[in-house]
Formats: sequence, structure tokens, C-alpha cells
Amino acid sequence: GSAIDTLGRIIGQRLGEALGQQLIIDNRAGAGGVIGMEIGRNANPDGYTVIFASPPSLTVAPFLQAKPPFDPLSDFEFISTIGITPNVLVVNPTVPVRTLAEFLEAVRAKKPTMNMASAGNGSQSHLAGVMLTTLGKFESLHVPYKGGGPSVAAVVAGEAQWTITPAPTVMSMVKGGKLRALAHSLSKRTALLGDLPTLIEQVPGYDSSGWVGLLAPKGTPRPIQDRLRAALTKTMSTPEMREAMANQATEIQLSTPEEFRSLVKRSLEQNLRMIKTLNLTAD
Repeated sequence: GSAIDTLGRIIGQRLGEALGQQLIIDNRAGAGGVIGMEIGRNANPDGYTVIFASPPSLTVAPFLQAKPPFDPLSDFEFISTIGITPNVLVVNPTVPVRTLAEFLEAVRAKKPTMNMASAGNGSQSHLAGVMLTTLGKFESLHVPYKGGGPSVAAVVAGEAQWTITPAPTVMSMVKGGKLRALAHSLSKRTALLGDLPTLIEQVPGYDSSGWVGLLAPKGTPRPIQDRLRAALTKTMSTPEMREAMANQATEIQLSTPEEFRSLVKRSLEQNLRMIKTLNLTAD
């Protein structure tokens, strides 16, 4: 139910068709995604294992541990970015706010009291939420869950009142009326999210969107990397995939390996500053 799971399943089916064989999604939850990343890193570099990566598992969670278990920049082969995923601020529909301005007024006045759910300490939803409480100048009790799916389910059930999380995690719930979307994290409004306003319109300086990309174990031969990149390019260029990604409010963005590495480096620098500022740990 997380963003990386949702997009992975959508992309994996079509990517498997482009490669001429079935691609099986193997979710490995735990430690903010570190367990899955380690399994991917340690897999045989033969092209039969690829890794769907995002900022939390690659550039945040490893550094919440006393000794980071892998190096994001040197322990993988960079195939390509896949897309940009905005974070979406959502509330339980019973919460009496319908706009971002009303939400900010309510949380600042603590009427009603609202708790923030996240996918766990150091997750994208946690960092995005802390940035919002800091720049929005309000406090909200942080309730961490074990993954994006459970955290969103908690807001749907009313255990927590709000979360700000990658769009693919919540779009089906928003369309189904189980959650109310108030704003998103991109720098400007997008047709992918209709008339939904940006957070920066009410919270100056807010900038917290994510991305997804494809990695391979270190040492995967260059011809295999090139084949994977070509298959991904073919997959993402189809009208069906453009529509599927648009339904998840994700903008397709492919890249060269060098561009992907640079993106990870920037993400790493930004998130390490955030981790240090907030004194975050895995606990």
C-alpha cells in the first residue's frame, strides 16, 4: 500500500512485458526500507534483480542507524529515475476543515486536536510532516506506523487525523471519498491534481516532494544496465503508462545514470541536514 509498492506494481507489469518475462514484486518491509535495499544490494548482479528506490529508503533510513549499512552513491548501479511524486496533505473526512487555510487555523488553535500519522521515523511522510509543522508554525503529535499503508489506514479509520504522504499512497482513497485532500507539495499547481492548491501558497518555503527510480546491484554488466534502461524507456512512453501514472499524480521523469546519481546526491545532502537538525534516530 505504500507509494513505492503501488508504483512498483504498475510499472513492474509493463516492464516485465518489455523484457519478455514476468517481473515479480518482492516487498521487504522493515527499518524504513533498509532491509529491502540491503537485499537488493546483495543480490547477484546478473540483471535478474532490480530495485525500486525512493528517498526514504535510499537517503534517509540508512542514516538513522549508528552505522549506515550501505552507501547510496557507491553500492548500486543507477539505471534511471522514473517519476516525481508530490506529497499530498490529507485529512479524515470527518475533520471539519475543507481548505488548507482552515486546516492551518485549526491545528494552530488545536480545535480540534489533530495527530499526524507517518510511515515511521525518517519516512518521507515523517520528514514532510515535520517540515510542515515547522514552517507552518504549529504542533501536532506524531504517531509513527510501520509503513505508508498502515499510516494512511489509520487516518481513514480516524486513529490519526492527518498525514502528508506520497500521492500514490492516497490517491485511490481520495477519489473514493475516504480521505480529503487539502494541498500538495509541488512548487506550482498541476493538472495531475486538478485544482488542488500547493502548500507553498500558504506555507512559504515549503518544498518536500519525492521521486522513484530504478537501481541494480553493483557490478551489473553495462549491457544489462542498458537493456534495463531501454525497456524502462519503452514502458514509460506508452499511453497506458502515462495514464496510469497520471492517475497516481506522478509525473514521469526519466534520466541518464549520471542525472539520477546527481539527484540522489542532492536528496542525500538535504535529508542529512534534516536528520541532523531534528536529531532523528531509528527509534
